[in-house]
Amino acid sequence: MDTTRLTRLTDYSWQIDPEGGMRVPAIIYADQQLIEQMDDKVYEQVTNVAKLPGIVSASYAMPDAHWGYGFPIGGVAAFDPNDDGIVSAGGVGFDISCGVRDLHTGLTRADIEPVKINLANSLLRDIPAGVGSTGHIHLDKTGMDAMLEGGAEWAVKSGYGMAEDLDRIEEHGRVSDAMPDEVSDHAKKRQRNEMGTLGSGNHYLEIQEVIEVYDHETARIFGITTGDIIISIHCGSRGLGHQIGTEFLKRMVISAANYGIKLPDRELACAPLTSPLGKSYLGAMRAAINCALANRQIITHITRNVFHHFFPQIHLDLLFDVSHNTCKLEPHTVNGKKCKLYVHRKGATRAFSPGNPDLPDVFQHSGQPVLIGGSMGTASHILAGNAGNDQLSFSSACHGAGRSMSRRQAFKSWRGRQVSDELAERGIIIRSHTSRGIAEEAPGAYKNVDAVVDAADHAGLARKVAKLQPVICIKG
Repeated sequence: MDTTRLTRLTDYSWQIDPEGGMRVPAIIYADQQLIEQMDDKVYEQVTNVAKLPGIVSASYAMPDAHWGYGFPIGGVAAFDPNDDGIVSAGGVGFDISCGVRDLHTGLTRADIEPVKINLANSLLRDIPAGVGSTGHIHLDKTGMDAMLEGGAEWAVKSGYGMAEDLDRIEEHGRVSDAMPDEVSDHAKKRQRNEMGTLGSGNHYLEIQEVIEVYDHETARIFGITTGDIIISIHCGSRGLGHQIGTEFLKRMVISAANYGIKLPDRELACAPLTSPLGKSYLGAMRAAINCALANRQIITHITRNVFHHFFPQIHLDLLFDVSHNTCKLEPHTVNGKKCKLYVHRKGATRAFSPGNPDLPDVFQHSGQPVLIGGSMGTASHILAGNAGNDQLSFSSACHGAGRSMSRRQAFKSWRGRQVSDELAERGIIIRSHTSRGIAEEAPGAYKNVDAVVDAADHAGLARKVAKLQPVICIKG
């Protein structure tokens, strides 16, 4: 990206002043190197978002931002329903509520090593993964609607997990005001046999070791110390979320002119928050969020069963579950005025600061755990929501490393066996049903996650708590 078009606010924030229809400025959080590495499409997309009706304060891009559909991946924007604000399916993304869930094991690397290969093979066998993967759960219409309404609460009541799990999940495991009737029969059909599955792309289940702790007090509250083995699950709403995004984008493109909305980009198709179409999308999207929460809950149950075979004494308590790719109604203060805004986070993580009333009691003094995924052979991170980030990004932070090249480019550059062998030499076991999936997700296809996390920390979005490295990775 050409930085001469930007105004540097700090060492870790850059502004694009309003012009050409922008209603608010655009702000990108990154250091010098990260901003220069961003493609120009991020500049175009973050400024186009700033042109949408009802946008508040600024259009934001996180340090891991890269080209997405409509919004940049790593894009954040809030809209006022009382000022013609809109909801955009492209501002949520196709993989609705893709997110990360971390579990404690109480184990160390020494505990894992003797059974590492068998453990990896068992996880691959028992947790369906890959394109079109299906699980052992088959929902009829009544069961599907109950799942879309109940989320992780439904999963726990159905025998997948424990009630105490819900205390460590956004929205207590269930988003209210979901509307299963707004989800098409085709979307439900796609999901009928996909509950408890990882899917494909950058989704994974990783066994990780905590290798460094930065903030010892917050780490104590989170229950993590150096040497701990953590399980990280990264997946979303599978075919259902993708179908909802596809269908509503088409409807929003057709209806935009009827609502008097001039789209700066067709991919930014949207509808007024107060319109029938806007309300229908929000209801369907919330159902997809519940689907993703239920999906990660079921995978947690399967993972516990696998681990109990090898370690009968462990419990696998939940650290936290946080979603990306959502639009949520949240209270915020803008120019000293309290208001409720619809915050779009696409490839961005909610990062509530200490004292936020929506956080569980255990995190009131620490801030929300912010779970940052790596890319097979690179580090993952645990951060915490930082005080004051409400005014910086509507309490949002990055969600991962961010791609530096497309999957097609990665597949041309690496072969799956090559990547697996190189990681095995470093003690990292990779398991996947396809070598292509491994090649497309090669660590070299992503930005430096440490640099992304450092930028988020220095910018004040979230503070670093711990760094983790992979031991076993089950790829979707």
